[in-house]
Amino acid sequence: MRPVFEWNLGSRRLQLGKRTLVMGVINVTPDSFSDGGRYYDPDRAIEHGLQLLQDGADILDVGGESTRPGARVLPSEEAAHSAPNRAVDNSSVGETDELQRVIPVITALKRQHPEACISVDTYKANVARAAVEAGAEIVNDVSGFRWDRQMAKALAELKCGAVLMHMRGRPEEWRSLPPVSDLVTLVKRELREWTDLALLAKIKRERIVLDPGFGFGKSYEDNYPLLKRFDEFHELRYPLLAGVSRKSFLGRALGRNGKDAPLADRLYGTVAAETALILKGAHIIRTHDVRACVDAARVADVVT
Repeated sequence: MRPVFEWNLGSRRLQLGKRTLVMGVINVTPDSFSDGGRYYDPDRAIEHGLQLLQDGADILDVGGESTRPGARVLPSEEAAHSAPNRAVDNSSVGETDELQRVIPVITALKRQHPEACISVDTYKANVARAAVEAGAEIVNDVSGFRWDRQMAKALAELKCGAVLMHMRGRPEEWRSLPPVSDLVTLVKRELREWTDLALLAKIKRERIVLDPGFGFGKSYEDNYPLLKRFDEFHELRYPLLAGVSRKSFLGRALGRNGKDAPLADRLYGTVAAETALILKGAHIIRTHDVRACVDAARVADVVT
């Protein structure tokens, strides 16, 4: 049986485990791997968010910086002092630019749909603070609160929900990372260590959800043990979030004639992987294809 938790977001509590919650992705970036900048325009991002809510999304995850393979992410000090509209390279994003991308979208979504539960996908503490002030109730940090030294302190003060994700290295390093003999054990150990640090920083346990980080510093082959043994992460005794939507390891598995499946052909593989994760006990699924995931979760939840 999937364990049941109450996730304390400060302004409300979400029950996790009775049914699967679906987190819809809104990438307000020009270089997202999944949509290639389709929702970079704020009006289109807002329209997309409202559609995701209509499709059944329980949470909207708004992000303003791509962390796809090869992207360069900025240390917190460099990000804070980068000039507006002047990225250090083609993929890194300064703090000011990120704020200009996500805050108008969060503000408009909350104004048009006050009950919407919004998450901000950021590793920068100042962006997290501004997003929560604008109405976000969750901070989803792909770095596990490690890239910005102020993030843990900010989350403790904000008293919002927090997603602590596992990532090996940084996106620009992924292609050169050495292999690991037992990745699942490594991810479990590091998630345990990082959550212990979060608790020491006075982030309340009831505010934390863990994400093993499919595709983030993991090779194509590494992701399948994570999927197969996902239920082992319940040993950590936290709610679990998983995001596999459209990822490259699925594209590799679905490939034909020696070529990975393009993004447009990954829907069915994505739904299959998401269903497997629900059956293994995932509490939240982060996805681009909300309607398909919602339908799959309704059926999978019957047997969890």
